[in-house]
Amino acid sequence: MTIIQRAAHLLPDEDTDISEAIEAIFRQDGIALMLRADVTRVEGRSGERVQVRVRSPGGEHVIEASDLLVAVGRVPRTRDVGLDAAGVEIDTRGFIVVNDRLETSAPNTWALADSAGSPQQTHVALDDYRIVNANVFGDGARRTTDRLFPHTVFIDPELGRIGLTEREARRRGLDIRVAQVPASAVPRARTLAETRGLLKAVIDPGSQDVLGFAMLAPEAGEVTAVVQMAMLGRLPYTALRDGILAHPTMAEGLNYLFSAPLRESAIGVSNAGR
Repeated sequence: MTIIQRAAHLLPDEDTDISEAIEAIFRQDGIALMLRADVTRVEGRSGERVQVRVRSPGGEHVIEASDLLVAVGRVPRTRDVGLDAAGVEIDTRGFIVVNDRLETSAPNTWALADSAGSPQQTHVALDDYRIVNANVFGDGARRTTDRLFPHTVFIDPELGRIGLTEREARRRGLDIRVAQVPASAVPRARTLAETRGLLKAVIDPGSQDVLGFAMLAPEAGEVTAVVQMAMLGRLPYTALRDGILAHPTMAEGLNYLFSAPLRESAIGVSNAGR
């Protein structure tokens, strides 16, 4: 397998240390990566034989394979379906324009999920439904502002993330501290014989709030839900540091992570979060 990526890293919205850890794991698993690369020509038929010509900083390359998957994103199917006649406004990208209650520009008309520009994840679409349901049939108090939703990438091992990345927190000018440990520090990772990856948290040193969390390790999506509940409850990071978590579980890694020394953001002095 070869992955061709135009960006400098896989998952470029993640901190660079997370992306580089994923890239190292992929290469260990025999996946070839071509980063900062552009496809200039494709010949053949996917499922039979394809030839892909690629231009990268290393020069011109020709990749021969049996199958080709093109992942270039999605666009909403909102044009030429009569939304203008209904008075429903769409933006330049084709997404339906909504407010924080998911109301459109037309009276008594609502839009949700992918068509309304929400993050394209099933659990976000479900929450959009709950917001519309509450505003149509309930007290009308639910809104999309300040939602805290997790991201899980189902690679092996999983990547789970909630809240701010280190890079995003620094971009906002926040005073932060960062805790980080390798996945090998977690006993359960050793019993599973999958010690690749890391756990990382972004912390507000004043309030001791957890601003963000990322985990590249087995069961990361499940552990991210634990951190999400702590963030929703505005618990200080010390609650996760000192909580009694079952041994051996991957969630126990939170004890190790939040007991690690807190460092200042490495942005500007190393490549940890650039």
